[in-house]
Amino acid sequence: MKVAKMMSSTIKTAYGAPSLHSHASSPFPLQTGSRNLIPIKRASFQGNPSLSTTKRNLSVVSASTTDNGLKGDSFFRSVLGSMETVYLNRNSTAKSVLELVQSAGDEHICYDHLAFRTFGVNGYGIDSLARFFLDYGYTQKEELKFPAKKLKALWFSPPNIPHPEGGNGVNGPLPRIFISELLVDQMSPQTQEIIRKYTETSGSGNKHAALASALGSLTWEKPLHSEFQQLARESEYAAWTLVNGYALNHVTISTHRLKSHLKNIESLNEFIEQKGFKLNSEGGILKVSPDSLLLQSSTVADSIPFCFSDGVTEPVSCSYIEFAERLVLPQYKNIPEGEIEEFHRRDGFEVGNADKIFESTFTEQLSRRSA
Repeated sequence: MKVAKMMSSTIKTAYGAPSLHSHASSPFPLQTGSRNLIPIKRASFQGNPSLSTTKRNLSVVSASTTDNGLKGDSFFRSVLGSMETVYLNRNSTAKSVLELVQSAGDEHICYDHLAFRTFGVNGYGIDSLARFFLDYGYTQKEELKFPAKKLKALWFSPPNIPHPEGGNGVNGPLPRIFISELLVDQMSPQTQEIIRKYTETSGSGNKHAALASALGSLTWEKPLHSEFQQLARESEYAAWTLVNGYALNHVTISTHRLKSHLKNIESLNEFIEQKGFKLNSEGGILKVSPDSLLLQSSTVADSIPFCFSDGVTEPVSCSYIEFAERLVLPQYKNIPEGEIEEFHRRDGFEVGNADKIFESTFTEQLSRRSA
């Protein structure tokens, strides 16, 4: 009982009420439809100037692998599964798109990457969430910089371990992880004050970032509507993070791992639009890296009612779903298609693509969706 009380003082629902086991009091209403597209095991509780290769001193990789895979793999996948469940319950578009893609060709869905947003202040930035993935064998890769948006990001490659045959989603090949953070010190004094207010009163919430994401809970109290508006005027990224916290910002379908004609991302985009879903058109529907080997697109984020601490309820941007096709690197172009592995394909991320994908949660995109 003492442990539960201690944890509940750190992890709170967005209403501000402590919650360890239920999303019932969250101002984000959960969707009650059956979640049947991506099964989770229940048996056990399971040359670009903006790109930098500078390494940061994060936690030491503590997980180890055996001949059978990663130690703690079942638990790790269960945590990812809980993050995924929160994401799907809050985002009807993502759930519907995954169901449509899976049913189109009896597909096994593989995730290219999972993405998170953070506040780069008071220990609530990238490091707070990265340590969980580093502890389970992930490797830190390049840093990406977005000066205009006052953001930076790091991505992490997964350990090379076996995965369940035919596994879907988080039970398939482990995804890359993309974690960004707002450079709070570069924001206006008013915005800094609001962000610091909530992170400073969050206790040790930054030490439980993965838990907060898995529970769908904020680690700080729910904000005032006026504070949300102040952040939204200056940075929609900041406003999104204030009300969504460590929740999954998006999951990304690895299109080239699909078996049907939808493995071609342009065919998938056309399929998604024909089904009535709006795609992020910022910079064009299809975002293409300078080397033409990384192709990305995304839906526009769902919006969902949020109840602020002063009693105001207003729709806020939630999450979206992304699609990525990684083409074969030139040096491997003569390898037969049936022998192509993931390491033969373009890896990493591209600042230009990611910069436009960020805008899937921006007001302009949401207004176009409702037009």
